[in-house]
Amino acid sequence: MNVTAKPLLFALGILALTTSCSTPTNSNTTLVAAGGTAQTIKIDGSSTVFPITDAIAKEYKKTKQNKVEIQAAFSGTSGGFRKFCAGETDISDASRPINAEEMKACNQAGVRFIELPVAFDALTVVVNPQNTWAQDITRAELKKLWEPAAEGKITKWNQIRSSWPDRPINLYGAGKDSGTFDYFTEATVGQPKASRNDYTASEDDNVLVQGVAKDPNALGYFGFGYFEDNQDKLKALAIDNGKGAILPSRETVEKAQYQPLARPLFIYVNVRYNQMKPELREFVKFYLNNAKRIVENANYIPLPEEGYHISKIHFESGKVGTVFEGKSELNLTIGELLRKEKKF
Repeated sequence: MNVTAKPLLFALGILALTTSCSTPTNSNTTLVAAGGTAQTIKIDGSSTVFPITDAIAKEYKKTKQNKVEIQAAFSGTSGGFRKFCAGETDISDASRPINAEEMKACNQAGVRFIELPVAFDALTVVVNPQNTWAQDITRAELKKLWEPAAEGKITKWNQIRSSWPDRPINLYGAGKDSGTFDYFTEATVGQPKASRNDYTASEDDNVLVQGVAKDPNALGYFGFGYFEDNQDKLKALAIDNGKGAILPSRETVEKAQYQPLARPLFIYVNVRYNQMKPELREFVKFYLNNAKRIVENANYIPLPEEGYHISKIHFESGKVGTVFEGKSELNLTIGELLRKEKKF
């Protein structure tokens, strides 16, 4: 090589490297009004996990002197994974584990992820407080009420239990992009996504809360936190899975009594974006360090300290993948989740 050409080539190389580093590498980079650049952290997914993530995002922003924009939204677990596997979001909130089809989509798009459990939920079946007849419901009765064959046929309370009144039963439940929909249908009907369609559906749990609160003939289901925040408007039904009727609570979940509607909640982090964006890494660390307190404040069931410690280790080491092999696991307890995480 010509010796005199080396300085020029070296300068061009430095220029190319500088240009590649300063060019926005994804659509999440935005200009800050005060000057310079900052990364926008984009989060979507489960409406059940949203109150936890939203509360953590608000606290995190208060700790930052520089501007860090966090866009937290919810389109349901399935809707969130579609965006996540397309590389459109940094974090996906999920009320069920990522499934095999979503794993395939992520793999095809080159999106690798870190799976982090952050809480437990007691999926809650609720009625209007004016409902004086129903105090509990069996898993078999939930199946009879929600299975596809019930559509247009099981329309009255006394068709579920003969001692209940001859009154219409109006149903409210998760939309089909919701992980809650997937989990509830699998836990009650026996197959994910197998459900009657003649009910009021929404990915926004607040819509369901208001629907049941205004309808004396209503029955609905959603995450425990939404029930806890609206106890003056709603009544929870105890679930009888063959061992007696059990009400949802932190205690019954921790003691593995509230089955099969207890389930873990997750966030999934895009590995590539986590490597590229220091703000994202800092936010996830903040999330895990503060999750226990904020999960409690959001009226969900926190993991033991050991659970968050394991999640921190997995995050720091960049542990890629899922412990669930692309499917939900019914009747999973907090202890069983921790054992799975330790082996991962």
